Amino acid sequence: MLQSSCTNPDDMNYEALAKKARYFKKDEKGVAAMCKMLEDMRNEAAQKAAQEAEQKANKKTAAHLIKLGKMTLEEIAEATELSLDVVKELENQSMQLA
Repeated sequence: MLQSSCTNPDDMNYEALAKKARYFKKDEKGVAAMCKMLEDMRNEAAQKAAQEAEQKANKKTAAHLIKLGKMTLEEIAEATELSLDVVKELENQSMQLA
């Protein structure tokens, strides 16, 4: 049975790949570099999730402001830090639901 992946560098068939895997798994500097890369990826994913949550909250706020009808679309865009195009789209969506 063929194994789809090999996690032990000593069992790898391709020396160039084994050498790199050994560096990232067994060498102190390689392990530190891999940890740094994984930490950076985790931080980037967390930052993206936070930005998406903020965008969702801003859209919700904009939708409420549109329904209140007390502000112009430009003012709503400025207040929520959304683009005017996004606010216009939210307005169109709210009109379709009404």
